[in-house]
Order: sequence, then C-alpha cells, then structure tokens
Amino acid sequence: MSKNLMDVVNFANSSAKKEHYATSKDRLVRGNPEQNNTLHFSAGEKFFVGEWGAEIGCWNVNYTENEYFQILSGKSILRDTQGNELILVAGDKICVPAGFQGEWEVIEPTQKIYAIYEA
Repeated sequence: MSKNLMDVVNFANSSAKKEHYATSKDRLVRGNPEQNNTLHFSAGEKFFVGEWGAEIGCWNVNYTENEYFQILSGKSILRDTQGNELILVAGDKICVPAGFQGEWEVIEPTQKIYAIYEA
C-alpha cells in the first residue's frame, strides 16, 4: 500500500489530543503526579510515537515494551531495582529495553518524545 504526504505526521500540526490522567495508585511510590500523553502515530498494536509528560512524583515501572525517548524539558531519575540511577535532563536520548523494572521519579516536571515498540 502506497503512502503519501497526507500520511506523514508532523507533531507541530498534529490533530492528536493531549490526555491527562492520574498515576495508577498501585504503582505510586510517593506523590500523586498527573501524567499526560499525546499519541501522534500508531501502527497497529505494536508501534507508538508521541509526547508524554508528568508532574513531580515517583512510581514503579515495568517495561513490557522497548522504548526510545528524548527528554524535551525537566529533570527525572530512572532507577533500577538495584538502586542504580540515571539522571534524565533535556537533550538526553535514551533506549529502555523490554524487561526493565524500577522507578521513574520526576524531580522537575518532565516532557519527552517517545517511540515504543511492543513485541
């Protein structure tokens, strides 16, 4: 199936709606951060691209998907189950493999662009 420019997604003029939601209570470590997501593109049930953000707080993560992201603004910490930490700031480009478990802590409200592949 051939695609054309009508199929290309430009985030700057995307008609996708930003959704706001509370962090699931069963995953909370501290705080009660609101999260937001704008899904700009998906290909079936396996590939997703969009923008995500969250307010200050901390919650458990369990990646079933492979994710690439770039931090646009803010400061967060990605922490594994052994307590190792990766500080995330604007400009960082990160790949998280499926199977990663730990915590995501937002120190300063954070926004990122992401691409997710769910095998």
